[in-house]
Amino acid sequence: MFLLCFSLAMRMRCLATMVRPPAGPGRRRSAPSASRAARCQRQHRAAPPAGNTRAGAGPPLAANPRAWRRHFQVSGRKRRLALRAGARPRPARRGRLWGGRAAAPPEAEAGRGPSPGPAEPKMVPPAPLLAVRGSEGLYMVNGPPSFTESTSFQRDSGKNCKAVAFSKDGSLFAWCNGEKVNIVDVTNAALLRSFDLPKAVCLEFSPKNNVLATWQAYTTAKDGTAGLPNLQLYDVKTGKCLKSFIQKKLQNWCPCWADDESICARNVNNEVHFFENNNFNTIANKLHLQKVNDFVLSPGAQPTKVAVYVPGSKGAPSFVRLYQYPNFGGPQSALANKSFFKADKVTMLWNKKATAVLVIASTEVDKTGASYYGEQTLHYIATNGESAVVQLPKNGPIYDVVWNPNSVEFCAVYGFMPAKATVFNLKCDPVFDFGTGPRNAAYYSPHGHILVLAGFGNLRGQMEVWDVKNYKLISKPVASDSTYFAWCPDGEHIVTATCAPRLRVSNGYKIWHYTGSLLHSYEVPSKEEMWQVSWQPFLDGVFPAKAVKYQAVPSELPSAEPKPAQAYRPPALRDKPVTSSKLHEDEPPQNMKPQLGSGDKPLSKTALKNQRKHEAKKAAKQEAKADANQECTQSSASQNAPRSAVPAVTSGDPEVDKKIKNLKKKLKAIEQLKEQAAAGKQLEKNQLEKIQKETALLQELEDLELGL
Repeated sequence: MFLLCFSLAMRMRCLATMVRPPAGPGRRRSAPSASRAARCQRQHRAAPPAGNTRAGAGPPLAANPRAWRRHFQVSGRKRRLALRAGARPRPARRGRLWGGRAAAPPEAEAGRGPSPGPAEPKMVPPAPLLAVRGSEGLYMVNGPPSFTESTSFQRDSGKNCKAVAFSKDGSLFAWCNGEKVNIVDVTNAALLRSFDLPKAVCLEFSPKNNVLATWQAYTTAKDGTAGLPNLQLYDVKTGKCLKSFIQKKLQNWCPCWADDESICARNVNNEVHFFENNNFNTIANKLHLQKVNDFVLSPGAQPTKVAVYVPGSKGAPSFVRLYQYPNFGGPQSALANKSFFKADKVTMLWNKKATAVLVIASTEVDKTGASYYGEQTLHYIATNGESAVVQLPKNGPIYDVVWNPNSVEFCAVYGFMPAKATVFNLKCDPVFDFGTGPRNAAYYSPHGHILVLAGFGNLRGQMEVWDVKNYKLISKPVASDSTYFAWCPDGEHIVTATCAPRLRVSNGYKIWHYTGSLLHSYEVPSKEEMWQVSWQPFLDGVFPAKAVKYQAVPSELPSAEPKPAQAYRPPALRDKPVTSSKLHEDEPPQNMKPQLGSGDKPLSKTALKNQRKHEAKKAAKQEAKADANQECTQSSASQNAPRSAVPAVTSGDPEVDKKIKNLKKKLKAIEQLKEQAAAGKQLEKNQLEKIQKETALLQELEDLELGL
């Protein structure tokens, strides 16, 4: 029995030697070690299992102890010789035998382990395409750095191209040329599907490219009978029409999908109908609220959340509620609820992580008459039930609100011109104030590290490019007469365009680097129009985020800054020096983060407000006390003055003496304000204006004293 166990042990040792993997790239196998597996195989053949005999092999080892000892001694001697020759003993590793030798481990086969071959080159992200639609036809332009027309996509020269759409990942492209709706693969421009829909004016892909939604204007028959369904949903793979609906209004025409296409929703007669897994023949769920006006599905992964807006009526307030699909059991099942008055329409904006919604509530008419644009308010609603009204320091309309892709802050552009722009955190506290300027829009880069504040439309097209992390100004390019702005998916380039019908002259587009360099410019020929430009989208992670640059990148095109227009001056003032005068004083940028010391905690809104009031009262008391001390000092000095001293010189006119006294009092207050500013105290706007009047006051005082 002992010899049988010993034989099995040695046999297992030989097998472990044979299945040992090959040496790595940094270890060479010596000659004795390389032939060890073959020797063990020969020894294994020379030692058959116990109880079996082989022709010409003699008695089995188990029955011949002397033969077994001799076999063991020979094997040990060979192993010692191999070690002396330089082979390193390695632990046995599992593997599989193939053709009499040990196979490579799974890690090496999958390419995860080290390989002696050269390293694979890094994948270079593709250059995004720019689709251009206009009276010249439909074509695509290669993105930076070439800016040439793409040869893979054949230009559609028809002048009736009404709609274009990229898929979410940018792999598919669809357009309607007035005859058919075509779908092509962007990589090779191969035609995938073609639908006979000459009147389609809106196209949209589902998030996973499974469905194409098309919409055309709803029409009724001459006899007043109902028209045909005008909203079609097509299966992109098979070309089959999955479902047709009647959608009379262009507003919110397209169904809303979750990012994984597990849910699709439509607003139908004060109800939100939900379909699952693109099965449009069965309504899987319904959300019924009285007079549902609008809804928005949350982005991201499951579970999907729904934000629903119901306008107020008969004195009842409007409200927005957040639900988690499919829990629509009533108000108690809502994740959050926010009610408000003064809302004719709302805009709901989910952040990327689906944790909060910003609601811009607006009215068509401002009953106070303060604004031509109506009245707007900004509300914050979180899925954990928290809600708040975002306090905007400046009165006026809200032009734009946009979430940072990191979902932890948002930027609002608001107030009468010159408008303010402020970044808020999730507590609705201001983080950074960009001051005032001619702006009405804000755009975060795809990576969220750069923010562009711009003034388009009826403004001159001035842009401010900011580094969000350090809140440092990068560049200030000017894109005059621009009606469109979009970030390139690479996060480094932007496109501005002048499109018809907003403007029918000087149509064209420009591609910039965010450092302010104009890299490419194209203007359509005269009597031609450009209607739309659109970047090819890409999924997150295709383009890695890069460090922010402050030095302008080189460009072959000259700077596009226009010459400043000179203000009109009447003939009587043209020979006189120019005096600078502004209707509004621009407010500088300001960091609103609380400056924390050692162990200090940030103050709440109420505490900050009380602190400011206290400081203002304290400053007023100090100013009044200083004035009283000054009067007492003057009176005591006049009483204690010796009779031999020269009496104070007066003009003899009480009015002039009173003016001199008041001027000295104002100059004294200005000196105190200067001392406070030198000590690091932040002065108010009216206090800064007092300091600016010091020169005029000194001149006036000098004139009065010289007239004595």
